[in-house]
Amino acid sequence: MAYLRKREYDRATDAFDQAIRLNPNYGEAFANRAGAYLKQNDFARAAQDYDEAIRLKPNLDGVWSGRCWSRAILGELQAALEDCNKALQSGPANAATYDSRGLIYLKTGELGAAIADYNSALRIDPKLASALYGRGLAKLKQGDKAGGNIDMAAAKAIQGSIGDDFTRYGVR
Repeated sequence: MAYLRKREYDRATDAFDQAIRLNPNYGEAFANRAGAYLKQNDFARAAQDYDEAIRLKPNLDGVWSGRCWSRAILGELQAALEDCNKALQSGPANAATYDSRGLIYLKTGELGAAIADYNSALRIDPKLASALYGRGLAKLKQGDKAGGNIDMAAAKAIQGSIGDDFTRYGVR
């Protein structure tokens, strides 16, 4: 975890690999390694580790939301939606889960639902760049050019590369 906090993701995954070799039933290690893979944009490996963490410890904090995000980016939208809904049903709502579900709805063209989820995420975390940018894209697609541009500019002020992230997620 120290390597993960220091953003030394390769060293973190190596340490989690060792922990898993020592205890293959250590759900937290799978979940933490998945988090490191997310930081490295390795969404397929993150999803695999979340699968294993959920198999071992389905009530572990953050695993359903993390797998939702991974699957949303990979384009496994129905499975991602089920994971997000499970995360929202099983614990306190968090901005990341609403943000993930907003991305799913954005990708499926359910723009009203996307905006509603992005609004929920922003009520919890008003500076969440991905929720601002996603809401901006949804507004643009609905024809609200001014509102969309305002949200997207605010997101870019927080995180300059957010547009590149959404392109990588398959959303324009």
